[in-house]
Amino acid sequence: MKFETIDYIVFAAYALLIVSLGLWVSFRKRDSETNSGDYFLAGRALPWWAIGASLIASNISAEQFIGMSGSGFAIGLGIASYEWMAALTLILVAVFFLPIFLEKKIFTMPQFLESRYDKRVKTVMAGFWLLVFVFVNLTSIIYLGALAMYNIMGVPMLYAMIGLAFFAALYSIYGGLKAVAWTDVVQVVFLVGGGLITTYFALDHLSDGQGFIAGFKALLQKAPQKFDMILEKGTLMIPDGKGGLKDAYLDLPGISVLIGGMWVANLYYWGCNQYIIQRALAAKSIKEAQNGLVFAAYLKLLIPLIVVIPGIVAFALNADIAKSDEAYPWLLHNFVPTGVKGLAFAALVAAIVSSLASMMNSVSTIFTMDIYREYIDKKASEHKLVTVGRLASLTALIIAVIIAPQLSTLDQAFQYIQEFTGFVSPGALAIFLAGFFYKKATANGALAAAIGTFVFSLLFKVFMPTLPFMDRMGIVFLLSMLLIWIFARIEGNKNHEKAITISFDMFKTSKAFVIGSIGVIVILIFFYTIWW
Repeated sequence: MKFETIDYIVFAAYALLIVSLGLWVSFRKRDSETNSGDYFLAGRALPWWAIGASLIASNISAEQFIGMSGSGFAIGLGIASYEWMAALTLILVAVFFLPIFLEKKIFTMPQFLESRYDKRVKTVMAGFWLLVFVFVNLTSIIYLGALAMYNIMGVPMLYAMIGLAFFAALYSIYGGLKAVAWTDVVQVVFLVGGGLITTYFALDHLSDGQGFIAGFKALLQKAPQKFDMILEKGTLMIPDGKGGLKDAYLDLPGISVLIGGMWVANLYYWGCNQYIIQRALAAKSIKEAQNGLVFAAYLKLLIPLIVVIPGIVAFALNADIAKSDEAYPWLLHNFVPTGVKGLAFAALVAAIVSSLASMMNSVSTIFTMDIYREYIDKKASEHKLVTVGRLASLTALIIAVIIAPQLSTLDQAFQYIQEFTGFVSPGALAIFLAGFFYKKATANGALAAAIGTFVFSLLFKVFMPTLPFMDRMGIVFLLSMLLIWIFARIEGNKNHEKAITISFDMFKTSKAFVIGSIGVIVILIFFYTIWW
């Protein structure tokens, strides 16, 4: 991909803007005055639009631009269910999860688990999250980002990994969530704007210069098989990453995508995941937090146009690529004109860097507040907690850079991330839902579910390898809930005093939230009606 001078100028301007803004936010307050609330939760002062923008900037990374475009190339629009169902999930989380979390005034998800269950549950889940965040999420973000830079600009993978890590670390390690959130507001503009530009030029080329709408119509005609939202078993074979083929049904198992395991993945990710929910915990108020999630829901409706459609266009153009994940870089290389490549590349880097910064901040928050302060130095000063948080961010980043090259054998990295996160999500979601709405749930039941989610998932993967991982998540979730119920029956009211008192008033929302939510639901019904 040949960059001309103007492309380098555009990209350099983007990088300078982000770093300058991040450092400005970081140094507005003297280091000696920064406390854990400032560093980990941005002083609990984020407005709705910053929350929504930061949620999407944190969520959308190379795993979407590269990984989901690759799945769009291999599978088609069906992969967009991850995004569109997430929009509905955000509304449910805003109504039923956020009021409980914000009332507790917690820093981390493990802290909630301690308040509802006990310290053992908190520690076990904190350990699980740290392992998944560092060895799956952070590692995959760095690998896919480096892969994109290699395919687009020819930057050697190792140098690209180090460069991306350095870029994210430059402002986020010192500034904490406040620096991450406010730079995310700018990052999401580049992410959405640059992504839409790439999609426009790809569709414009497909229609021989007739424009975006004509290009989309041409895409529907040239690749109709890629516009099935609900896949049937045996109808679509895709690369398995090992030189062979597999049934796409294993990744998106038909109707159960809408009524099964996808709900487990989405409710866990958007409602129980420190990496995401930390932005809402930093809100000025419950109203700001809920409106921020609705704003994020509308952006999620738009994301498939940016990250899935380009992959389908690459398929329609018979892209000469070795792996599905090379679809997006191939489009940038061939169809985005000089002068715009720098902006498109900035969009991709914005997605990568914002996610890296957010993930590092979440790792440092959990390690500092749930491990260090609990077991290493219970009397640590506010300044020391911030220092430990910075060191934890740096350590996690170094580990991820070292491990990232091991992902080079994957064909669809997005599916890898979903599958292995799915080892944690069923049990974690069961623990939280039982903690919210089942007063008899006990700490031992929660601990059994935390361990059981790994055991059950591993047994299904080994002994039932043909079971779609999404169906596996649904089954493991039900088994985890069953474990919690069994322990509750055995132990009686052992944890009854820690049960959460739920009232109807907790779930009241503003008129603006209700109207916004109805709009999201209407658009979703329209999408699924067209492409069922």
